Amino acid sequence: MAAAVPLSRVIDLTDPAGNRIYNMSVEDARALVAGGDQTAVARIDGEFALVGQQGRSVRMARTIGRLMRYFIAKYHDGPILIVADRIDAIRNQLGLLGLENQFHPSYTRMVPAHHVLKIELVGCPDPSPTCARFFSPPRNSLPADVVAIGTKYIGAAYHEVSRWLDRVPTHAPIGIAFSGGIDSGAVFLLTYHAILERGDSPARLKAFTLAVEGGGADAEQAREFLRRVDLDLFLELIPVCADDVRLEDAVRAIEDYKPLDVQSASMCLALCRGVRKRYPDWRHLLDGDGGDENLKDYPIEDNPELTIRSVLNNSLLYQEGWGVHAIKHSLTYSGGQSRGYARTYAPLALCGFEGLSPFVCPAVIAVAEGIPFIELTGWDHERLYRLKGEVVAAGVKAVTGLDMPIFPKRRFQHGATNRPHALFPTNAEVYREIFQRIYATGAAV
Repeated sequence: MAAAVPLSRVIDLTDPAGNRIYNMSVEDARALVAGGDQTAVARIDGEFALVGQQGRSVRMARTIGRLMRYFIAKYHDGPILIVADRIDAIRNQLGLLGLENQFHPSYTRMVPAHHVLKIELVGCPDPSPTCARFFSPPRNSLPADVVAIGTKYIGAAYHEVSRWLDRVPTHAPIGIAFSGGIDSGAVFLLTYHAILERGDSPARLKAFTLAVEGGGADAEQAREFLRRVDLDLFLELIPVCADDVRLEDAVRAIEDYKPLDVQSASMCLALCRGVRKRYPDWRHLLDGDGGDENLKDYPIEDNPELTIRSVLNNSLLYQEGWGVHAIKHSLTYSGGQSRGYARTYAPLALCGFEGLSPFVCPAVIAVAEGIPFIELTGWDHERLYRLKGEVVAAGVKAVTGLDMPIFPKRRFQHGATNRPHALFPTNAEVYREIFQRIYATGAAV
């Protein structure tokens, strides 16, 4: 039997400034991760991606709002563990070490959100990681009262917006990626309310709406939403050409090939580039990603793998997929929004924005998990789809006093243009081929 070779080093490329931890220092939080006690890690309040080392063990933990990947490379004096938020950062580091011939995207691994992942510092052969859940919000803990649920859910989102604003310079402009839908609408109204509550000028706020080739249904919906709450002066359309929505750029950005995520990312990237071109110094941008996952507002009929019973019976299904021990869980990509949040995270980061998606914050997800969905819907699809608007509108009213307009659900990639089918192929293989071509040519991701 070959002797185990100790790992010679750990290279942590994650950015400590990207962590938003409110109840302790990043160093103290990292020490909790290193200790491996998932109960202690659960006490970390905020969003984070952390690497900790204790003796021969390396542990990593992240929330949905921070991406985290790792790779074990072979070196002459032992393996090297490289940790980063992006695949291309790992590949670049391998190049600096002269180890680029070891790279393949499928050899990288994503740390699944809400788990402490542990790797023992031995190699030859590479060790298999273990995962221990640190985020386990109780289910069905709230009363079957839409107003009470909405107040608690939107109250938690408002808390995240407010304390995020505490870290933003007082006069810095704030943008919302805004479609006039339920989630971006709620984030806009919560941010507007928080700015007023702080005594700041609301003139620092803008609602940015993407308009491809003159705009789609979202442009009119955004206008109507803001008109109904008498805040239409905050709307700013970001017009782009169809040529500005590029699938290959989106695949490169999110380093993935799932069609819906690529499509959404292509629109997010076009919006971010449009804002950046118009406002070179703009930094802060919020959005409503995560609201659909929390309130289970996806058309079940569109996914042959799902039934309403699987959706309502499985904890954190949309946030995490089928779970780290499921046969269909991807080691390279994790699952659910743990994987898919790259559609928002990557475009903002690559365009130089500091973002917040309050609905992906653990405290907000925890409230959503407490909703008694079965009792409120009676297993009825249509009642489930209506529930999100009822909950969010009730919560916005309770927190801000505003009557929020509710419009039918529409995906970002369908609302920002009148020609989504011209922009986005329906064949999933097209997206895989783009992904494979990028890596086959050795081009930078």
